[in-house]
Amino acid sequence: MRSMCSVLVVACVFGGYGLAAEDIVAPGAELEVLSRGFSFTEGPAVDVEGNVYFTDQPNDRILKWDTRDILTVFMKPCGRSNGLYFDKEGNLLACADEKNELWRIDIQGNRTVVLGKYKDKILNGPNDLWVRPDGGIYFTDPFYKRPWWQHDARPQDGECVYFLSADGKKLIRVADDLQQPNGIIGTPDGKTLYVADIRAGKTYSYSINADGTLSNKKLFCELGSDGMTIDNEGNVYLTGRGVSVFDKDGKKIRQIDVPERWTANVTFGGKDRKTLFITASKGLYAIKMRTIGVR
Repeated sequence: MRSMCSVLVVACVFGGYGLAAEDIVAPGAELEVLSRGFSFTEGPAVDVEGNVYFTDQPNDRILKWDTRDILTVFMKPCGRSNGLYFDKEGNLLACADEKNELWRIDIQGNRTVVLGKYKDKILNGPNDLWVRPDGGIYFTDPFYKRPWWQHDARPQDGECVYFLSADGKKLIRVADDLQQPNGIIGTPDGKTLYVADIRAGKTYSYSINADGTLSNKKLFCELGSDGMTIDNEGNVYLTGRGVSVFDKDGKKIRQIDVPERWTANVTFGGKDRKTLFITASKGLYAIKMRTIGVR
């Protein structure tokens, strides 16, 4: 399936934020519709070349928007994958929601189940994840009842954040006091983790310790988020009603409205990582940025 010959341009409403000369959006840039017709887009992740992979969870597939602006199906079925993230070896990590698992998928589409249980009970449903520089994985595990599950009750005794060591030998809970953790992202230096408590309508920052544990929990902003990303200036991008951007001090600096019912997730992609890709309900959107995405 090829990209649309001419990209539909949608006017972007910025709500009065970011009108200074050093706007994070590229001069004159507007929100673009790259493709539509999906059931619900989620989990965008970028590989080393700048290609963007994302999920269409109800249709059980992972798609790829490459740097030539061509859209293809990367994997179907895909375990009802939700959040995605590339590890440093170039494998795609996926929150495979069908059986509450975390998968590792190589470039040929071969998958390995990384984990699916905590203390001999299945996980609630891994939702979003981030890989720190040494390969350790942080992921959120909220409970959203799925129509393809046969169980109705929450398997775990809480909705928590977990850390899996790089060697896969240690799985620990690192945050168990949130109502419903969802979006998650860390800084490229591996020192700070941001976690959104979407039910509480708050996002927190944590200091990352060498052993995977978290400390120094602080309220970052009074807004929850479905998905998150970060740029080279330390700005954090939250999603839900469009994309809300906060600087490193938790001050809102930009609002990017998206003409869909719900905006699920964001990532920077393209060869120069200066395009913000947005998965929102039935569409895949993009906008050119002044800032650059980081790994």
